Amino acid sequence: MTNYYLGIDVGGTKTHALLADENGQAVGFATGGPGNWEAVGYDGLTRVLNEVTRAAAAMAGLEIEQIAGAGMGLAGFDWPSQYEAHMQAIAPLGLTGPVRIVNDATLGIVAGAEEGWGVSVCSGTGCNCRGWNRDHSREGRVVGGASHWSGEYAGGWDIIMRAMQAVTFEWNKRGPATALTPLFLAHTGARDLDDLIEGVYLGRYHPEASLVLDIFQTAAQGDPQAIEVIRWAGRELGGMAVGVIRQLSLENEAFDVVLIGSIFDGHPLLTDSLGETVHAVAPAARLVRLAVPPVIGGVLLGMEAAGLDYRSRRKRLLQSLQQMTSP
Repeated sequence: MTNYYLGIDVGGTKTHALLADENGQAVGFATGGPGNWEAVGYDGLTRVLNEVTRAAAAMAGLEIEQIAGAGMGLAGFDWPSQYEAHMQAIAPLGLTGPVRIVNDATLGIVAGAEEGWGVSVCSGTGCNCRGWNRDHSREGRVVGGASHWSGEYAGGWDIIMRAMQAVTFEWNKRGPATALTPLFLAHTGARDLDDLIEGVYLGRYHPEASLVLDIFQTAAQGDPQAIEVIRWAGRELGGMAVGVIRQLSLENEAFDVVLIGSIFDGHPLLTDSLGETVHAVAPAARLVRLAVPPVIGGVLLGMEAAGLDYRSRRKRLLQSLQQMTSP
């Protein structure tokens, strides 16, 4: 009898489920809504897990009992103390095979690293960094999503705030004039620089997340302060990776650092700066951009949980999912 393996990627905006057979052939795929328990509660997590699992199984013509192993990357699963609550939310699915759950940032390592281990650096609205050693016996991490109090900067909002600092430095003469100033004036509708600084301080003006794209464009046009903001972001993200690398004693290893999130599409200086920071500590590390759906990592984890050698099936899984989801 053929065995099947389930992968699920639960995020703050959407959830993916993928089913594949023991050879790595994708047979079912489904998309659902958000599942991070911090936003939808554990009942909401159960609801979306059930929705996407049954939709993927229906597409494949399978019963839940035919799933031999499952791997899940769960946004909001941040601490060991949350393990039991998440497993209780998963239990109503009725899975009979082994289930392995990880934070969604860890899932990106399995999906994006050639050998399924290494470090992931995530940067979107916020940022995160996780790592796994070669045999998945040890995990490295930062707090994840804590931003300023934990020294974890360089998500989109942090980049905006760093750019605003450069504008403030122009206002108080601590720094030079910058093209970021007219950018913020246009974005907020402030009358002038005095009005901008006062308005931000008093809460009249609230920069929006989309401003980060214009900051990247300002750097591309050569503004020195905008360029330094991008370099700073890369150093901060690289610094998180360095911490995880040291936790796992990977300094002398050759491994992949998987870059995940829209921020890495903004400006090449970001990746260059991150790479310089990482390579100063781990010169053999390879930077790779996640170019496949993270849910692939879930299937591979499900295979691993069931005792199957997932590495030999990774390439087949990638190809078959692309064929399944391409127009």
